Amino acid sequence: MKLEGVWLPIITPFRNGSIDYEAYAQLIDYFISKGISGLIPLGTTGESPTVSETEVEELVDKTMSVVDRRIPVFAGVGGNHTAKVLKMLKVVAQYEVDGVLSVCPYYNRPDQNGLYAHFMALAETSDLDIIIYNIPYRTGVNLENETLLRLAEQKNIVAVKDSCGQIKQSLALLAQKPDGFSILTGEDHLYYTTLVNGGDGGILASAHLNTAAFVHVYEMVKNNDHQAALQKWQSLAALIPLLFEEPNPGPVKYCLEILEQLPSGQTRLPLTPISEELKAKLRMALGV
Repeated sequence: MKLEGVWLPIITPFRNGSIDYEAYAQLIDYFISKGISGLIPLGTTGESPTVSETEVEELVDKTMSVVDRRIPVFAGVGGNHTAKVLKMLKVVAQYEVDGVLSVCPYYNRPDQNGLYAHFMALAETSDLDIIIYNIPYRTGVNLENETLLRLAEQKNIVAVKDSCGQIKQSLALLAQKPDGFSILTGEDHLYYTTLVNGGDGGILASAHLNTAAFVHVYEMVKNNDHQAALQKWQSLAALIPLLFEEPNPGPVKYCLEILEQLPSGQTRLPLTPISEELKAKLRMALGV
């Protein structure tokens, strides 16, 4: 299975403090209808740090039931204690997910040897396909290209969500992309840049909005219609900075709520509602 196109790190809807599974199911059906290539529950955009272990299982089970094999599902399973991550891999595997998105260990900041050993332990313990998530500004550690390319030699380490924050590193990685390995940007503003430099797509929080247009950009680049893709992309790009002006996924959830695609834009503490100033900017950008 080649990982490509628009993958959605789907939000987790909350209502009165609990997960709103009815709204969640409706969102899944909607985004599949717009052409996304894959779904990632329990990513950072899904507020995974605030989801209990019981809710993790409920959410994965609900996701698999609603998706019903229409598109692949990779669950967010990561942490900074390798043994705990290995246990959680076994838990989500019971629900027959297609793979996992696993972030670099955070806070304890392992060196390159530690990062390599961590992901090798995951790959050797589980048959699930693995997308490595490199996001140094959240984790405090950068997975260097040399280390990532060594890990990519493992058959079930199939992709990277590249949010390294360094365009030089990202372009160097794209130039060395191994056969069969997918590079999916997690930097929404670099989606078009990644595609035209040989990347395979993106895991994009901003694709909760104008989803079909994000898919269309991918399809046009794949068909070598780069100029048309650029025009479409420029119409999308202006909204992206607003969606990350305050902590994700607050702005995205607010937009879905005012567009009446989500009953409530609630987040869980420590995230709080977005500011009135940003709300006004988003309403203006969306024309509502």
